[in-house]
This record gives sequence, C-alpha cells and structure tokens, in this order.
Amino acid sequence: MDSPVVVDGVLVAVRSKLPEFTGALRRVAEQVLTDPAGAARATIVELAERSGTSPATVTRFCRALGFEGYADLRLGIAAETGRARAAGWTVDIGREIEPGDPLEKVLEQIMAADTRAMHDTAALLDLGEVERAADAIAGATRVNIFGASGSALVGEEMQFSLHRIGVAAWAWTDVHNGLASAALLRAGDVALGISHSGQTRETIEMLAESGSHGATTVALTSFPRSPLAELADVVLLTATQATTFRPDALSARHPQLVVLDLLYIAVAQRTHDRAHAAFQRTAQAVDGHKAGKEATAR
Repeated sequence: MDSPVVVDGVLVAVRSKLPEFTGALRRVAEQVLTDPAGAARATIVELAERSGTSPATVTRFCRALGFEGYADLRLGIAAETGRARAAGWTVDIGREIEPGDPLEKVLEQIMAADTRAMHDTAALLDLGEVERAADAIAGATRVNIFGASGSALVGEEMQFSLHRIGVAAWAWTDVHNGLASAALLRAGDVALGISHSGQTRETIEMLAESGSHGATTVALTSFPRSPLAELADVVLLTATQATTFRPDALSARHPQLVVLDLLYIAVAQRTHDRAHAAFQRTAQAVDGHKAGKEATAR
C-alpha cells in the first residue's frame, strides 16, 4: 500500500492520480473533486451513491490514496476544505462562469482558483528536486528547454530569464529542431521538458533523446506517473485549479511560472557573481531604449 498522503494535499493527490484511475475509481475521484465539502460530510454509502459506485469501491479508492479507511479520507478532506474556506479560496471555485456574470464575480473566482493552485503547488513541490535541478543547470554548458503550445510560452519565459544571467539556454518548440539540438547534448548538459499532462509526445521524444546522450533531464508536470515524469531524472510537480474557460492545461500556466521562477532564482544564487555581472551588462545594453532616455541624453 502507498504511504499515507499528507493531509494538506488530499485533493492534490486525487488530481495527480486521476489519470491512473479508471471506471468506478475514477467516478469516485471525480465526485470528490467536484464537491469536496460534500464528500467530507457524506457517509461512505452516500459517497458511493453519488458516484454511482459501491462502498467497496470507495474503500479501494481510499487505499489507493494511502488511507486505511474512509474515516481518514473524510478527516483529510474536511481539514483541507476548512482551511481553504478560512483563507477565502473556496469563493466560486467549481462554479460555472455564466455569460452574464459581472467581471467582479469572475475576478473573484479566478483569484480564488489561482490562489488555491499556488498553495497546492507549494505543498506538492519537492524542494530537494528543485535544488537538484538548480545544481545541474548552474553547472551546465548548455540548457535545452522543450514544450509545446502553452508550455512553449512558459519555456520561453524560462529561457529568457536564464539567458539574462549568462546561462546558455535555448527553448525549442519544433520537434525536428528540438531533436537535432537534443542529439548534440552530452553529460553535464541539462534538458527541461514542460508538459502539464506529461503526455505530449513531442516533448517526451525530445527529453528522451537528450537523456540518451547523457544530459540531466528535468520534467515539469502535474502528473508524477506520466510518461514524461517516468523518464526524467528530476521531476518538478505543479497543481492546478480549473475554472470555466480555463481547463487544467490553461490554468497550469501560473503554477508552472512560479516553479520555474523559483528554479531560476536558485540557479542565480548558485552562480551569484556571474549572474549579477551578466544581469548588470544585459540591463545596461537595453537601457538606452527606454522611453525618455533619448530626451534625457540631449
């Protein structure tokens, strides 16, 4: 049996394991995620009825999460939803955004969802893995960053940040160019693959190619048992909180940026003198293009 989940991360654990669940177990998981407060109040029979399963299935679901029984699961969910309610994170989370909703209400829902996602990501993230990735990048000759669609945008942000502190980094979105670059990596280099689902084939292929040549591989994903995570040397996990018009893949962007910002700062700490000098030079190089500079110079 899996080791018990951390009480603070019960719902995070359910979300991360959702792709592994099928059939009746998945229906229980979806019911818990749809109405966690209701699950915390429900008896095992009530939860089974709401999810269209049986008490035996609910028990199997609990054990899949590392709990001995349903009572422990209820306590974990109740504690988590109670903290969320006290922090104001439950405002409109899970409620559909209607076409006529005022922007004030929409903003509240987005802020609540993003705040919850950030908290869940902080609880889920293994800082030891962040340190391993930072050590590898700080000592790397070359860093390749792979991602597609929304993950590509996040990857480009990371490439830009690393470039500003003197780290030789490239962001690749085209699979042909990415594979060609991956083939030139060697031991001591780093490859970072970004995919919320961990199932984007092109990203998996480019990270696998990098690893086959000895590069340290890092995965940023929301699913620890995804194909991308399984092949990576280092795994950085994020959590999401979907809203209407922002499914998981889109709502993952802010947590991804937070994790990569933490990683970037950790790299800058490890290369402080070089990073500080590089940042100063790059800032000076573009300083003349700021509005008002030309007029001041005259």
